[in-house]
Amino acid sequence: MRTSSDPLLASLPPGFGAVVIGASGGIGSALCQHLQREPHVGKVFPLSRSEGQIDLLDETSIEKAAQQLQGKSIQLVICATGVLDVDGHPPEKSLKQVDPDIMLREFSINAVGPALIAKHFLPLLDRKERSIVAFLSARVGSIGDNRLGGWISYRASKAALNQIVRTTAIEYARTHPDMVLTAIHPGTVRTNLSKPYAGGHRTVSPDEAAASILSTLNTLRPDASGGFIAYDGSAIPW
Repeated sequence: MRTSSDPLLASLPPGFGAVVIGASGGIGSALCQHLQREPHVGKVFPLSRSEGQIDLLDETSIEKAAQQLQGKSIQLVICATGVLDVDGHPPEKSLKQVDPDIMLREFSINAVGPALIAKHFLPLLDRKERSIVAFLSARVGSIGDNRLGGWISYRASKAALNQIVRTTAIEYARTHPDMVLTAIHPGTVRTNLSKPYAGGHRTVSPDEAAASILSTLNTLRPDASGGFIAYDGSAIPW
C-alpha cells in the first residue's frame, strides 16, 4: 500500500487542485483515495451523479458544477465515467442486435457527456501552468486493434471519445502549451462495469488501476497531448 510520502504526481505544482468526475464509481473512488494521499495536493473535488452534483446527460448540471469551481486552483481533471450495459442490455454480439435507442444512450454518456465536460471544465485551467486532463477510454475503442468485432455501440462511442480528446488537445495546445490531454485505457478493472466480461483477461483492482493511471499521467509531457494510451503508458493504435 502506498503511503502519503510516496507522490504519484510530483510533476504538478504544490497545492494543486484535482477534479474527479465519476467519483462514486469503482475507478473514480480509488482515484480520489490516492489523490487525497498525495503529499502536495491542495484540494480534491469529487463529482458524481449519485451525489447529485453532475449528470452527463444534463449540460446545465455540468456547467453549474464547473462554475462552482471558478477561481479554484485546478491542475488535474480526470473524467472517470462510462457505461457498457444500458438499462440491462449487454453489448451487442452482432449487427442484428443494434438498437438505435441503446446506441444513442451509449454515445450520450461515453462521448457527448465527456465533450461537455471538456467544454466547461477545461477553461478552469491556467494557461501558464502544467495541467493534466484525462478521459477514461477503452482499448476496444481502438479501430486498428479491433479483430473480434461485436460490441458495436460501446466500441463506436469510445472511438468517438478518442476523436473528441484528440481534437480538443489540438485546440488547447494553442492556448495552454503546458497542458497534457489524453485518453487512457485503465485495463480490465474489477468493477461492476467490467465484471461480467472479464473472463480470460488479466484483471486488476480499482486501487491498482488508479495508481497506474496517476503514475503514467505524471510522466506525460505536452508533446504527448492528444494521445491514446494504456495505464502503463504504452500507445494504443487509433
